[in-house]
Amino acid sequence: MDAVNVALEHIMNLVSIPSPTGYTENAIQYCEKILEEIGMYFVRTMKGGLSVMVPGESERTRVLAAHVDTLGAMVKQILPTGRLKITPIGGFRMQVIEGEYCKVHTLDGNVYTGTIVAHKASTHVYKEVEERTEETIEVRLDEVVTNEEDVHSLGIRVGDVVSFDARPVLTPSGFLKSRHLDDKASVGILLALLQNVEAERWKLPYSLQILISTDEEIGYGGNSNISANAFEYLAVDMGAIGDGLSTTEYVVSICAKDSSGPYHFGLRKQLVELSEANGVKHAVDVFPYYASDASAARRAGYDLATALIGPGIDSSHAYERTHRDSIEATLQLLKLYLFSSSVCE
Repeated sequence: MDAVNVALEHIMNLVSIPSPTGYTENAIQYCEKILEEIGMYFVRTMKGGLSVMVPGESERTRVLAAHVDTLGAMVKQILPTGRLKITPIGGFRMQVIEGEYCKVHTLDGNVYTGTIVAHKASTHVYKEVEERTEETIEVRLDEVVTNEEDVHSLGIRVGDVVSFDARPVLTPSGFLKSRHLDDKASVGILLALLQNVEAERWKLPYSLQILISTDEEIGYGGNSNISANAFEYLAVDMGAIGDGLSTTEYVVSICAKDSSGPYHFGLRKQLVELSEANGVKHAVDVFPYYASDASAARRAGYDLATALIGPGIDSSHAYERTHRDSIEATLQLLKLYLFSSSVCE
């Protein structure tokens, strides 16, 4: 199976595993299983993420980082009606989850299904249209509950995690539709890349550390457990699509600047030149409402040259979509980068 199909298989598997920030254990276990199968050395961090080391010809280390945590929610109140109010985990607008199927994960390990609905959803009862906010969106449980006591009897309590069903679909035309492609698309890409590394017995010019972080959606993902020999740090995340941007679902996106500021000029230049010289479909963009694992590392004070790339993903933080061409372009650029000489020598 080629690397693109391997990546797609991992992505489909990963998005089907609930892992809102703070509830990432099962997704991390999936990654550990794949790493064990290919014989990669890794360690679990105290934050619950993974650090994978691949020796190169030099001890100087390049870091690739992606995050397995996703958007989600948490129960903040059990209503007298037996419905639940929730508070978001990560940044999204409440209207993008209305009508979505969800799961409530209790401390006891039980899982209950439900649907995210507006309080005044029925057009036959309510004339006015409410703004979708934390105060107007509720979880309707698929259980016979009519009051707060019924809900408590199920073991559901404040603080329980709520995950959104991903609904992944891979179409014959190559589109992958799913929630949580941010950033499980990139985690799947990195797992496929590591399998390719092992299969081809690459000799990399520099050592490689891959970080799979678990806290990116709340702003401090890959800001720790960075190798002492690290000198370049490449966040592999999504490329956003929208008005005024050139990123599409068919390219690898190279970010010049996001809300944390510009990325390293020389490293960005290298990534663009590698793409141009090798026919890798790419786009360069500025994302005003975005930050990455690399942003978190910079804010933590690490002295690193940083960059940000990733597959182009439509409708970010909603029901997302990308294409296999974008997955392929991202894999191509990563492989070219790992074999290239550094501009930071």
